[in-house]
Amino acid sequence: MTNSRYRIRFSKLGKIRFTSHRDVARMWERALRRATLPVAYTEGFSPHPKLSFGLALSTGHESLGEYLDIDLAEPVDVDSVAARLDPCLPIGLDVQAAAEIVPGTPSLQQVVTSCTWRIEVVGLGSAELAERVQECVRADSLVVTRERKGNQVTDDLRPAILSLEMTDGTEMIAELATQPRGLRPSELVAVLASHPDDVLVEGHVCRLHQWMSTDGAREEPLPLPHRATLAPHAEARAS
Repeated sequence: MTNSRYRIRFSKLGKIRFTSHRDVARMWERALRRATLPVAYTEGFSPHPKLSFGLALSTGHESLGEYLDIDLAEPVDVDSVAARLDPCLPIGLDVQAAAEIVPGTPSLQQVVTSCTWRIEVVGLGSAELAERVQECVRADSLVVTRERKGNQVTDDLRPAILSLEMTDGTEMIAELATQPRGLRPSELVAVLASHPDDVLVEGHVCRLHQWMSTDGAREEPLPLPHRATLAPHAEARAS
């Protein structure tokens, strides 16, 4: 019998942002058991539920759009999935949407090509940060040396910065590529530290969107339904 596959979109907000990706995965496994959803399991000596998460979110970052693909041993009413799961999840993890996806749908790791972030930068005033942002946008290249798997590697990060602009205060909105080599918000903040005495760090960071390209059009793996509402403390961040 062929399993049914469902895609879940959820938010990760508040204190739970300090929970690691692995611990969030365990929370989902417990929630699925409590919701009595017929999760499919792998075969072998140590079976585990067939779950596939999207791009990992760094500990300490919030998100308005995380994704999880679940294999179920039998089909369920997709409209009931959120209602069954939400009471079983800890505060800060909220199901926003669910949909059945066809067999053979590429994994989230394969299809997501960029993410949009809201990033607070601590260590500069708004005027100086705005100047640094413009310098970054105008640059033809941003060559840096980074450590990767114990080796020093020189990369040009400019192609990975798809868009970058200031918002209010010392926050900026950035769309950063995830393929072929992803750029993390912390690495972008490091790029903005152009002077030797700069000590710039991330403040509040929230992933607003994950994007994939379908027939040349950019779209989310599972759009937020118009009827859906965000948690109250997330609404200001989402705008």
